[in-house]
Amino acid sequence: MSDNPQRRWPAHWPVQPISRTRWARQRPTVGQADPAVIQAAADRAQARPSGNWFPFAAADAIRSDRPFGTRVAGRELVAWRDGTGRLVVGPGACPHLGAPLAQGRVVCGEVVCRWHGLAVPPGGGRGWRPLPAHDDGVLAWVRLDAEGGEPPTPRPVLPARPELPGALSAVARLEGVCEPCDVVANRLDPWHGAWFHPYSFTRLTVVRAPEPGAVDGDDRFLVDVTFRVGGRFGVPVRAEFTAPEPRTVVMRIVSGEGEGSVVETHATPLGPGADGRPRTAVLEATVATSPRTGFAVARSLAPLVRPVMRRVAARLWRDDLAYAERRYALRTGSV
Repeated sequence: MSDNPQRRWPAHWPVQPISRTRWARQRPTVGQADPAVIQAAADRAQARPSGNWFPFAAADAIRSDRPFGTRVAGRELVAWRDGTGRLVVGPGACPHLGAPLAQGRVVCGEVVCRWHGLAVPPGGGRGWRPLPAHDDGVLAWVRLDAEGGEPPTPRPVLPARPELPGALSAVARLEGVCEPCDVVANRLDPWHGAWFHPYSFTRLTVVRAPEPGAVDGDDRFLVDVTFRVGGRFGVPVRAEFTAPEPRTVVMRIVSGEGEGSVVETHATPLGPGADGRPRTAVLEATVATSPRTGFAVARSLAPLVRPVMRRVAARLWRDDLAYAERRYALRTGSV
């Protein structure tokens, strides 16, 4: 292949060749990444309502044959699916002597505690009550009114997504020593992409950023970027970044291959760790779509494709959690 394959490469193909550019020879973005713009966007996100909803797992991680245990905002929770497949979430401690219900078994739609055999019904009873829960087909959510401290809503604040029957979705989950606001601030800094993640992004230009005093309806970042799919090839797209609620940032492809696809970054507080510092779970939900024939083939191979999607997201977030953790340490003076 010549050094300039673009000369003979069809412009309408979604994958395009990428010129070789040394990392240090990229155009610096330090002059564009205004801390005031990033902080103002993060502050506006924190002011939006969440209805007290917290995503805690991929929807397909909650099963009807075994309970799922987690912590959200310092509360121990257990989740499972009842005999109809409905999501059930509630306190994780058995009401008898406090045993962890996540270590029990699901029998006939009920969680049976392994300490003394107490059966916890999905509708509540015997000293146990379920919490409001929501399954959106990609993520499992729980509503915690005391922890959220806002007026509750019947459903989470969800962004528009591609129709799930024709989409391919995957969820990656990682944990870091930081707070949700640090994760949100990371995602509202699109300028770091090609510098911090050169293995995934190149040719990144922020073509529009909100002013520090922007209002709802004018509060989005617009980015031209090429996603690498190999050493010399990439997929150029235009994407927008928005924050519909305090703990979520959505990247949506607005033009180019996969138009309409979204990557949702959700930051869920877990509570303090053994060292007293806060822990936050990042749930990155990718919901991809495309009218191309090859995408239909990928959907048919979803069990093989989803682990790859999760690995790609996890690699990015291992780096970005280091960014968020550093921000938390600087912000709290714990460096």
